[in-house]
Amino acid sequence: MKLSSSVFASLCLFIELLGIALFLRGFFPIPVKSSLTSKGQLSDLPAEPLAGSSPNSSKVPLPLFKRVVIMLIDAFREDFIFGPNGKRFMPYTRHVVERGSSHSFIAKAKAPTVTMPRIKALTTGSIPGFIDVVMNLNSPALQEDNLIWQAKNTGKRIIFYGDDTWTRLFPKHFVEFDGTTSFFVSDYTEVDNNVTRHLDSTLKRDDWEVLILHYLGLDHIGHISGPHSSLIGPKLLEMDDIIKKIHASLISRESEGTLPNLLVLCGDHGMSETGSHGGSSEPEISTPLVLISPAFERKEDGYEQFQVAEKAHGNWMKLYMEGNTSEILGNMGKKVLKQYLEALKAMSSALSKQLGKYDIYSMIIGMSLILQVLVLLLLAMPEALSGSACVDIPVSSAFLSLPFYLLCLLGSSIHVLVCTSAEASCYFCSFPWLLAFAVILFSAALLCSLVAMAARRVPVPGNPQCKTSSDWSFSELDVLLLTGTVGHTLSLGASSFVEEEHQTWYFLLNTLCLAVFQDVCRKYFREKRRPGDDEDEGPLLLSSVAEDASQAGFSPAAELGVSTGSEKWLALATPILTLACCRLLRSLNQTGVQWAHLPDLSHWLNSGDHKVVLSLLAALSLLLIFLLVQRRCSLVSKMALALGLLGVYSYRAAVGNVLFPWQHSGRSVSKGTGEARFVYVFVLGILFTGVKDLLRSQVMSSVLEGRRLKSRGLWEVYSGVVLLVALLFRAHNLPTLACCLLVQTLMAQFIWKKLHYDAAQTTIMHYWFGQAFFFFQGNSNNIATVDISVGFVGLESYVEAPAVFLTAFSTYAGPLLWACHLVCYLSSERDRAVVSLGHGSYCFALLRSIPAVFYVVLVTALRYHLFIWSVFSPKLLYEAMHTLVTAAVCLFFTFMDQDRTRRP
Repeated sequence: MKLSSSVFASLCLFIELLGIALFLRGFFPIPVKSSLTSKGQLSDLPAEPLAGSSPNSSKVPLPLFKRVVIMLIDAFREDFIFGPNGKRFMPYTRHVVERGSSHSFIAKAKAPTVTMPRIKALTTGSIPGFIDVVMNLNSPALQEDNLIWQAKNTGKRIIFYGDDTWTRLFPKHFVEFDGTTSFFVSDYTEVDNNVTRHLDSTLKRDDWEVLILHYLGLDHIGHISGPHSSLIGPKLLEMDDIIKKIHASLISRESEGTLPNLLVLCGDHGMSETGSHGGSSEPEISTPLVLISPAFERKEDGYEQFQVAEKAHGNWMKLYMEGNTSEILGNMGKKVLKQYLEALKAMSSALSKQLGKYDIYSMIIGMSLILQVLVLLLLAMPEALSGSACVDIPVSSAFLSLPFYLLCLLGSSIHVLVCTSAEASCYFCSFPWLLAFAVILFSAALLCSLVAMAARRVPVPGNPQCKTSSDWSFSELDVLLLTGTVGHTLSLGASSFVEEEHQTWYFLLNTLCLAVFQDVCRKYFREKRRPGDDEDEGPLLLSSVAEDASQAGFSPAAELGVSTGSEKWLALATPILTLACCRLLRSLNQTGVQWAHLPDLSHWLNSGDHKVVLSLLAALSLLLIFLLVQRRCSLVSKMALALGLLGVYSYRAAVGNVLFPWQHSGRSVSKGTGEARFVYVFVLGILFTGVKDLLRSQVMSSVLEGRRLKSRGLWEVYSGVVLLVALLFRAHNLPTLACCLLVQTLMAQFIWKKLHYDAAQTTIMHYWFGQAFFFFQGNSNNIATVDISVGFVGLESYVEAPAVFLTAFSTYAGPLLWACHLVCYLSSERDRAVVSLGHGSYCFALLRSIPAVFYVVLVTALRYHLFIWSVFSPKLLYEAMHTLVTAAVCLFFTFMDQDRTRRP
């Protein structure tokens, strides 16, 4: 069956999407919902344990409290109250905990530690799933059985003030509510004042039984400046005063003969050392839980143990009621307590395993489809890129072969065995049997076709389609790039390599720089020269492509104003300078898990004592950014870029990160909204200019002029992206951006061009650098390292679309910048000849402009932050799938482009 390249590529893409969807459906664990058709009813309550000779009643226990106030402080770490600074910043609460009528605990939250999943866990008693991280942005109504519904169903009147996530989860449960947006992290004052302003009037009213308060200011301060910020102390003192006010009001309204009131103080999650949350580090999962009520026995000096005698097992209660005072009673109580704790631990473990269960069968089916498509694309590449631009797939012979029927029988047997097992809960098993068997038949036919296509390329004498050994030669750099990429994927089968993935990329990048240094030495110090050339200054033998490029005015030396004689020394210094930059950037931001808590240069720069140093470093970085980016832009874009970078510094000065020379240190800090919007104007202007040049290049009559406009347009778009990144990066990360651009410039001018690296090698190098700079920014495989404060740069209120875009853009700025640079670099080359298919890394050989974007964007879109809690085997499968999908999508766009270029 012969297909054109475009039809063949479209078919492969469809199969690819099917495999991805099936894999992801199996990868994401689904939270367990209530098995009841309706919410729990009073009759569903179990009977109390037996005590004495008379059975206990199954009636609902009488209420213990008249009113309940739940005060939830977002990102409330346990050391904020129980730590050494607790007495200083929360004196009243600490006194109540130590001497008052209260019970206090350290509650352990389950990852992901973000607000919406934690509210669900607090109200339903279940463990949230990973998909709740995404749902946190726009929470749907909660359908599971929960405490809020039960309270409303029993006639309790509930009032809520605070985070509007509650109003989305419980849209019709509150008799009165006032929600505040939780995502506008720049505001940490009004967001709490909007809650507190209701307290005085509400506490005096008698028309409610449950009052829920959710304060967000502490969480917002953490996102802005971290847990050790000077803003943390005043905010904790503010919360302590509110607790005192509520507690005093509840006590004053209690009267003789009535039930006491209860104040519950808790947090939904903690806060990491960088001020974020979402992961499973100890500061993120440890939160205080304090129950304050006169009903609790007042603590005296020497009080050590919590009294559990009244809630012990029925047999223990029976002995107690019979008046047994022997030592056996005490020992039995300890034994029963241990049994209860062990049972709770076992149930918690079982629930966690159930909720974290992966659909391995569906994942394997999806990944097998992706793998087969990848092999199909690789085997079909020579035909798809031939003059006829068509692919011959031996489908008919596959259907008539014996292995096809054996594979169908084997696949069907495995499917029936898996889906009929007692513990089967696979999504693929929920497919209709006819559809499932159709997928199995298709997979078997595709596998047989792949074997037939591979057999045509076996080096058999007389077979013109086979490849000789010389056609498949590997260079040392090819071996490094391929083994490094595959080795990195395999390394993620261990949790330590997932947590410390940055170490892998740092090692690979250092090794790459040494390999490039070796190539430079070979070219400039071991290459033969033309007869008669001067020993020291004679020109090197250049390829015809390089000579044409030099004659056309594309000489790297001419672009940077460097003489020909000094080019080799700059080329020799480039890998060394790259190594030096990478080493400095590693010290700037500690990342990972094991050593993320250690001090780094960013903490030193962000301290108030070194603001002058940070200001000078930021100014020099912005100046270097301008010098590196403006070279290929038009005059208008250069002016816009200069003004935009000046606006970036002004924004950082407005928010208090850096100083102007004439600025007084006592100046009040603003949100910098006007300065940020000033920069946005120039970003849009530069992008508009670049897009205009790209459109004009398509209608130019002169081919050379069209190429010039296209190249300039791409670089102008790239400069707009750089300006936006500079605005979103924090002040201490501006050197990271400057080093990124410096390495790109040096590598492009003195390595990739002068050493004539092909598109395959250049693309993989860009990928490696992009992943390394992702970690140089301070990111890691932990959602807690996502800086959500950048989503509100220039915004006065929470707007979901721009906030999500800016946060994602800033997080993946490193890979995105290297992807954009790859597009610009490959497009600016005058002759982008197709790389020889006999090259060792030919599977990546045609990763040009469009495939390069998908190669990096697809990786960064799927790769990080949601899977740190994965078990090892699904993580390895995911990483393997990520590599396969990346290569397959790149080759898909290659075929589409090849078919389009061959049409008359």
